[in-house]
Amino acid sequence: MDELEKRMLKEVAELDSLPVGAFNIRSNGASEGRNSTANIQIENRESGDGINIYIKDGTKNESCHIPVIISKSGHKESVYNEFFIGENCDITIVAGCGISNCGGHDSQHDGIHSFHVGKNSKVKYVERHYGEGTGTGKRFMNPTTELVLEEGSTVDMDTSQIAGINDTFRITRATLGPGATLIMHDKILTNFDQTAKAEITVNLDGEDSTCDIVSRGVAKGESEQDVVIDLSGNAKCKGHAECDSIIMDKGVIVATPKLKATCVDASLIHEAAIGKIAGEQIIKLMTLGLSEQEAEQKIIEGFLR
Repeated sequence: MDELEKRMLKEVAELDSLPVGAFNIRSNGASEGRNSTANIQIENRESGDGINIYIKDGTKNESCHIPVIISKSGHKESVYNEFFIGENCDITIVAGCGISNCGGHDSQHDGIHSFHVGKNSKVKYVERHYGEGTGTGKRFMNPTTELVLEEGSTVDMDTSQIAGINDTFRITRATLGPGATLIMHDKILTNFDQTAKAEITVNLDGEDSTCDIVSRGVAKGESEQDVVIDLSGNAKCKGHAECDSIIMDKGVIVATPKLKATCVDASLIHEAAIGKIAGEQIIKLMTLGLSEQEAEQKIIEGFLR
């Protein structure tokens, strides 16, 4: 990998070198490195358009990194990655994609990730998206995450679009079994004329299943964000969704809650708030020596943390 690709890898996966443990690094549609371990096996899909990851029962304190880098203008791809996670596991999965487009052709990455999480397993999933480039070509990114959580399992998701993506459609769908838990923190930053659409759908099908969904967005410039959070309580369950957004300049934000209960013991809550940065917050930071622009940036960074 060249220096640009190494820097992009740092942005999306916080890696300075090849990670310890299982990994699959993809650059401009080709493999830049792969490693399996005794407990985590990475294999090509028969269709050749992605990978399958198999994690053995009882795997604990291990990680799997699967970042993607695109640095060639005009490169477009659809990648399908499927995770089969055994029972009683406790693992971390780090994904993410960075697009650097310095040319005149549009670049695009559509990443479809499917997770089958076994009984009583715990998964920490981190996914970061980032774009940059001085060319006129645009950067498109459309991630889809599909999760099936079996009895007693937990998935803790931390997903973010850091900056620089012209257009994105982010889809998350989850089905929860008995006693399963989904925790999700999704963060989106847009600027200029960028657009971002996110749809998060959670089906709480199992008794005593729970979810806590927090979506945070900042729309700067003339950018637009459209976020839909859809919770369905189909058993005795608890579901909470929160959508908080900061609007700046001429940005536009739409937040749509959807709650559906088909069981009298389903408890579903949705909270939403859209507003501007409070002036007193900026003034307070400016008294500490920051410029107004620096103060705004600090507030945004803290909000999206």
